[in-house]
Amino acid sequence: MGTEWLERTELLIQKNGIEQLKSCNVLVVGLGGVGAYAAEMLCRAGIGSMTIVDGDTVDVTNINRQLPATHSNIGKSKTEVLAQRYLDINPSIKLTVLHQFFNAEDFDGLLSKDFDYVVDAIDTLSPKVSLIQTAITKNIPLVSSMGAGGKLDPSLIKISDISKSYNCRLAKVLRKRLGKLGIRKGFQVVFSNEDVSDEVVREEYSKNKKSTVGTISYMPAIFGCFCASNVITNLLKNSNPEF
Repeated sequence: MGTEWLERTELLIQKNGIEQLKSCNVLVVGLGGVGAYAAEMLCRAGIGSMTIVDGDTVDVTNINRQLPATHSNIGKSKTEVLAQRYLDINPSIKLTVLHQFFNAEDFDGLLSKDFDYVVDAIDTLSPKVSLIQTAITKNIPLVSSMGAGGKLDPSLIKISDISKSYNCRLAKVLRKRLGKLGIRKGFQVVFSNEDVSDEVVREEYSKNKKSTVGTISYMPAIFGCFCASNVITNLLKNSNPEF
C-alpha cells in the first residue's frame, strides 16, 4: 500500500516529518475514553510502530464516550477491536497488542523496549504512578492524561508540566503520590481546571475505583487528541526545531 493517504499530512509537516514519525515507536497504556483516541491520532499521523495496552473489554457503559464501544462490540477486548481498526487505517504500522492489565512490577519489563514516547491514559492511580515513575527513571518522554470526567468546557483543557497543574482532583492526588517518590516535575499532563460538582460524582466500592464521575462524549476524546498532539509535536522537533 502506498502513502497517498498521508498526502495532506506531508503537505503540513514535509517529507522529513513523515519519515521522522515513521521511524518512531510509541507506547499507549489504557484504551478507554482518552487512550483509544490518542492512539488513533498517532496512527493517522503515520507513527511507524505502536504498542497498545489494555486488559479490559467493552462494556455498555463505555458507549457514551469510548472509541471501540458500540453495541456490537460489547464483551470484546478493547485491544482486539482497536487493533483491527488501526491496521485498517495504516496496514503498514508495526502494531504490538497487549491484552492485559499491568501491575507496578510489570512496567520495568514493558519499558525495556525502545520507546520514543509514552502516553499514560490509565484510570487507576497505583499503576498510573508506577508507569510514570518507570518512564522517568528510564528517561522516556511521557505525557499523562488527568481526569476528563465531570468536565464540559473544552476551552479549559490545558497541557503543562505536572508541577503547574491545578484545580484537578486526579492531578492533586498524583502530585502527592509522586512527591513521596521524589518526582515533582519532568513530564507533561493534559488537564482541565474546570470545577467539578459533587453532584456528578457517585461513590463506588469496587476493586478498581472508589467513585464514578459523569462524562460527556467529547471531553475524553479531546484529552486524547491533546496527548497525541504533545507526542507528535515533540517527536517532530527531533527532526526539525521549527516545529
